[in-house]
Amino acid sequence: MLHMNNHTQRPLPPAVWAGISGLMLASAINTANAETVQESLETDHLNLSIERIADGFEHPWAVAFLPDGRYLVSERSGQLKLVDPESGEASTLEGMPEVSTQGQGGLLDVALHPDFEGENGEGDNDWIYFTWSKPEGNNSRSALSRVKWQNGQLGEVEHLFEQDRASGPGRHYGSRLAWLPDGTLLMSIGDRGSDPPRAQASDDHAGSTLRLTATGDVPDDNPFVGDDTTLDEIYSMGNRNIQGMTVLINGEAWASEHGPRTGDELNHIQAGNNYGWPEVSQGNDYATNEPIGADSLPGMVDPVYVFEGRFAPAGLAEVTSDAFGEWQGNLLAGGLGSEKLLRLRLEEGHVAEEELILQGEVGRIRDVRQGPDDAIYLLTDAPQGGLYRLAPTNQ
Repeated sequence: MLHMNNHTQRPLPPAVWAGISGLMLASAINTANAETVQESLETDHLNLSIERIADGFEHPWAVAFLPDGRYLVSERSGQLKLVDPESGEASTLEGMPEVSTQGQGGLLDVALHPDFEGENGEGDNDWIYFTWSKPEGNNSRSALSRVKWQNGQLGEVEHLFEQDRASGPGRHYGSRLAWLPDGTLLMSIGDRGSDPPRAQASDDHAGSTLRLTATGDVPDDNPFVGDDTTLDEIYSMGNRNIQGMTVLINGEAWASEHGPRTGDELNHIQAGNNYGWPEVSQGNDYATNEPIGADSLPGMVDPVYVFEGRFAPAGLAEVTSDAFGEWQGNLLAGGLGSEKLLRLRLEEGHVAEEELILQGEVGRIRDVRQGPDDAIYLLTDAPQGGLYRLAPTNQ
């Protein structure tokens, strides 16, 4: 059970952040007046403070951390924001492509190359990777691109991958990114919403995770390379709509996945697996509330964990900082409609413990990240969404 203290406000102590040059557009996002949302939140193992360090984002989707301490925040409207707490302003970086903003579409995940250096714009691997919904008439595709970071500006965009067919109706893009230890990149693609059986079609990227090289090519050891019936990029299939994905320190890929009406899942993503959707599901039809599919079928992998109720998962991170004590190695899973943050302790591939950390204190949680400064960062999905920092207060 959580014990909440009264909300108080105090200014965030200023940090020393590097400045930035380049052509950027000023925004109304406020970081200078960061405030404490919760001074001390008691959990089973530690106390946390919750600070809102920036707000005013238009439906933000993902946050990434530059080596000098600034943040990149993607907005579904198509803007990539650069947040600098020292100046109290955020800026829009110019040069991003035009995105489809129909339904759930837009500029989605953002991730730095694993060997990103970010100094003087001269690093060979100073690439910012991003997923987006690429417009095509009234339809759209989930797509992956990258752009070079050059002295505080964006260089030319390189388009790396797009799913094999454009479709409507503007939902279930998936689009989470996660780097594997071998330097390959996982990307989720949802079933696109209108035709769930696409997730079982091996000649269709919808409803899958993909494994790509850093240049968007197919790794030679992908599980279906050489199988003429299955697209080479596919790493796993039968995934309805993964919007939380992370690779643990031990190299395992884990994902939180939207079910239909309930039935949201936590899955250990492994090469060649079929996770069942829509033939297997523990969720119900939205209109009839009747079960969809079987609970389990041969040849299909059951979820490691099914979230209670209508959790609506988005954002998943491993706690890697030892500042969090017994939380280290646990997963933190965010929820949109539920407005929850859950801590999940894994033990031998199963969830051995769940703890409710937040429920409504910050709103709809879209992204969860372990920061480089021993804090956890959350992004909230709203017309004026915020960036929040959770830090232990008793370490």
